[in-house]
Amino acid sequence: MLTRRTLFGVGGAVLLAPGATATTAIAKSIPLCFPRPTGPFHVGTTELHLVDASRADPWVAGRTRELMVSVWYPAARTSEPAAYLPPRTAQRYGEDAAIALQQPVGRVDWIGARTHAGLLAPVRRGRYPVVIFSPGFGVPRGLASVQTAELASRGYVVVTVDHTYEVAAVEFPGGRLEVQTLPHDGYALTARATRVADVRFVLEQLTRLAQGHNPDAEQRRLPEGLGRILDLRHIGAFGHSAGGITAADVMDVDRRVGAGIDLDGTLAYGYPDPASSPTVKHGTDRPFLLFGTGGTGPNGGPQSHLTEPSWRMFWDNSTGWRRDLNLPNGRHYSFIDYQTLIPWFQRFFPVPPDLVANTIGSADPDAVLRALRAYVPAFFDQHLRQRPQDGVWRRALPETTFVE
Repeated sequence: MLTRRTLFGVGGAVLLAPGATATTAIAKSIPLCFPRPTGPFHVGTTELHLVDASRADPWVAGRTRELMVSVWYPAARTSEPAAYLPPRTAQRYGEDAAIALQQPVGRVDWIGARTHAGLLAPVRRGRYPVVIFSPGFGVPRGLASVQTAELASRGYVVVTVDHTYEVAAVEFPGGRLEVQTLPHDGYALTARATRVADVRFVLEQLTRLAQGHNPDAEQRRLPEGLGRILDLRHIGAFGHSAGGITAADVMDVDRRVGAGIDLDGTLAYGYPDPASSPTVKHGTDRPFLLFGTGGTGPNGGPQSHLTEPSWRMFWDNSTGWRRDLNLPNGRHYSFIDYQTLIPWFQRFFPVPPDLVANTIGSADPDAVLRALRAYVPAFFDQHLRQRPQDGVWRRALPETTFVE
């Protein structure tokens, strides 16, 4: 499901009360804390400013399409920790978050937050499968840093994409901020097509990077050897919400992507009849994982191939390896960093109960994190590296069900 901008992007969670404002008395600032990746490798990261000179931007007349992406990769050693969000993005996001959390602006230190990835850390030698991540509608790419760092620590190059003018704010070099710019309605199919074109363009730029070119528009320094570690023979895609739709849409038109995951994205979005969606109608002949929750399907129930019409049709029309998992007690944002951040905030101040219920639900946070760290890497290990994961698919972990 896609909506216009809310604090946490896509889905049914109504987190900003009409007329709500953040309180102004500033208490001691709370640092953000993220779980360390569990893989054997250090993690490095860098960003790229990519300009598609062949494509006009669909949202702003007279503009050429441009994107910001982050590349997360196995590193040889650590370096200075990278910022969680770019500074102006963090400032803007923190102001909105203060309203939802009912805390003063500055109570949470979004600007000072750091990841477990080293900025421009030296690359680790080798060749690693490439996985593209597309975020939910309105959600910054950085809000999936926990899962992104986890995959990189397991030996993947993960490329996260901000879809410009959909996201609440995208920060470009020099501090230029481009904010969400959409018509009031009728944008769904344009958004889907634009996202597919964005991801395919990113894949083209990664090919240039692998050939020894620097695709960054400003030619900023990249980690030495970054292009040489890209194994573009083995590419996966995954995403949350609208990003999960994007993963499936890209696979429908681009054979380069060999495996995909949809984290709680309704595949019929924008189509009055699910069967009229080409992605749904075609299914896929390549491995695909559907991963839903207990509260985002029809009538507030579970989203699975047994309950959601577009998932059911996609499932029935697919001939490749497939699985359907569900977090019955989770909610739409259990798949991104809110699953970690909201329990962290609860240590310091009361988080509004409606915010918790509508965002991450009542699932045990540690169990959800364990499940995501098990199933997402296992899926890509099996289908991009050809490493069987029979033990992982044999039984459901706590807070997770297998939908048969």
